[in-house]
Amino acid sequence: MDIKYMKRALELARGGIGYTNPNPLVGAVIVKDNRIIGEGYHKDYGSNHAEVNAFLNATEDVKGATMYVTLEPCSHYGKTPPCAKAIVEKGIKKVIIGLKDPNPLVAGRGIKILEEAGIEVVAGVLEEEGKKLNEPFLKYITTKLPFVILKTAMTLDGKIATRTNESKWITGELSRKYVHELRHRAAGIMVGIGTVLADNPSLTTRLGDVRVSDPIRIIVDSSARIPLEANVLNLESDAKTIIGVTEKADKQKLRILEEKGAEIIYTPSKNGRVDLNLLMKELGERKIDSVLLEGGSELNYASIEEDIVDKVCVFIAPKIIGGNTAKSPVGGDGKAYMKDAINLDDIAIHRFGDDIMVEAYVKRRNRT
Repeated sequence: MDIKYMKRALELARGGIGYTNPNPLVGAVIVKDNRIIGEGYHKDYGSNHAEVNAFLNATEDVKGATMYVTLEPCSHYGKTPPCAKAIVEKGIKKVIIGLKDPNPLVAGRGIKILEEAGIEVVAGVLEEEGKKLNEPFLKYITTKLPFVILKTAMTLDGKIATRTNESKWITGELSRKYVHELRHRAAGIMVGIGTVLADNPSLTTRLGDVRVSDPIRIIVDSSARIPLEANVLNLESDAKTIIGVTEKADKQKLRILEEKGAEIIYTPSKNGRVDLNLLMKELGERKIDSVLLEGGSELNYASIEEDIVDKVCVFIAPKIIGGNTAKSPVGGDGKAYMKDAINLDDIAIHRFGDDIMVEAYVKRRNRT
């Protein structure tokens, strides 16, 4: 029964995808006499937490009931009062927790408050599912760095475009819809100036009639070559555009870009380019907890080489393009020896129509 109700809590938590960043996705279920009498989830950043919403939605007195919550109840005053104290005040008898909160402001304190009040606590129910759901939060809250997903699409022979640089469309409609779901979840979407010059993308989220949020657009552009008429600078969107530059960028051009509403992040040059690790640190300070990297082959390689990528989502379409000059997903200098190859683990395979997607995590090299 614990698994059944925790699965429901996880299902509820997913309702907050795209709206709670940098807060976690949390769902809560209140059960009494083997009946669900209240449900709730964290809907938006700064709004009621899941536990409070479950109390508000309860159909009867919750005293003596059991609460299932996907993440340890908070114990501190932030945007909202501490949920652990609310649980005690409501007379909940038992709390089943999916995942202990690694947030230094919580980190077991929520459980301690409950136990000191005589509430029975069980933790670790569907813990791995809870970690998967909140992987951006888990990295960000412990490192203040964004969780980076490298997304790319290629043909069966490993090409991201033809020799004439045509790339629309490699994958099918279902794959492209899922990419927009990834955009909806991510706080930021990052491309290099090469992609802006070649494709002039909008980098918005499009999911039909579904209420969505656009990610913050992040352009890696060491010399500020971005055209003033680029789509990313001329959109009706609540999300802003950030441009990462170096000292090579023309100061007058930067002032014009700022006048158009763009935010500029400076980093010293590293190998003649934007220092990606410093850029990630700056993004984290802006509470950007996750970045979807949709770069071209050069930025993809640089991001992997700089060890900022946490996860890859590689779509493979059943097509063959061929051509020695047709680009592949990862360019750059490449590795000279197999022993230096970037290794992946926790691999999963998904189907989207005729396409497949390989989802995997990058094994850390420079960071623990």
